[in-house]
Amino acid sequence: MTSDETRDGVSLTNLDQPLFDGSNATKRDLVDYLDAVRDRIIPALRDRALSVIRVRPGQAPFMQKNVPKYAPDWIRTVSVWAEASHRQVSYALCDDRRTLLWFANQRAVEYHPALFRGEHPTHLVLDLDPPVEDAFPLAVRAARLVRQALDDAGLAGAVKTSGAKGLHVFVPVVAGTAMDDLASATRALAARAERVDPALATTAFIREDREGKVFLDSTRAGGATVVAAYSPRIRPGAPVSFPLAWEDLDRVTPSDFTVHTAARLLADGDPWAELMPEPQPLPADLVEEGHTIPIARVQAMHEGKRRAKARRGE
Repeated sequence: MTSDETRDGVSLTNLDQPLFDGSNATKRDLVDYLDAVRDRIIPALRDRALSVIRVRPGQAPFMQKNVPKYAPDWIRTVSVWAEASHRQVSYALCDDRRTLLWFANQRAVEYHPALFRGEHPTHLVLDLDPPVEDAFPLAVRAARLVRQALDDAGLAGAVKTSGAKGLHVFVPVVAGTAMDDLASATRALAARAERVDPALATTAFIREDREGKVFLDSTRAGGATVVAAYSPRIRPGAPVSFPLAWEDLDRVTPSDFTVHTAARLLADGDPWAELMPEPQPLPADLVEEGHTIPIARVQAMHEGKRRAKARRGE
């Protein structure tokens, strides 16, 4: 019996190999899962510059942004200027089944699309990161703070497991939203959620300042990516990022949703599309408040330099 086959014109090889250490899955499990959820995950990836995390046998996982030279010529690409590396990066656009299957055959386990289409952002995102593994209930409590802050601002969002230890809250925004205003509103939303219960949640970017609280990460606006709904993760048991109704957060754990279970749990539904609100304009007061809040990464960089200087002066 061969472990190779062809689907939609894409050659799939070595399907019976283990996916990665601790995955409890094979490459075939990855391919079968992604193929089963293709009608849900492709809409989350379509027309977005895509970064993937691949894992080869015996190697550490690595992120791939540039489309490799050996990629088929039918894979659509988009060229994006990368400010950090000061170069153009040619990203794939995963718009169809055969592109998804090709990436699966390349052992691309994680799918991290950009948060914009073209030059326009589509979602405000908060990443809720609990302080330790197995602290998902803390992330759930923090998500409720974010939902209260959203309600108070007249906004609505959808929530999903990150596939790791936390949660992602997505708020769709209207076309034409300025990137700077989106980043500003994200900072303000995190700050408002923190003020609801500062003993539980924090916006402190420097890890040592978080004091065991859930980090409300507001830095995903702009060029950052967030793992797509339905994407597997390179974590023990091969969990996937899974959409949830707000009222179901207390009833689940991230490990409930894996490449073995998630497709079956979805049945014929697409909860990420079904639970996502319509795009919304950002309230002016939220944007204005955010412009008064320092950018977390910049503030952390300056604070790190200040602390290093202080230590040298001790």
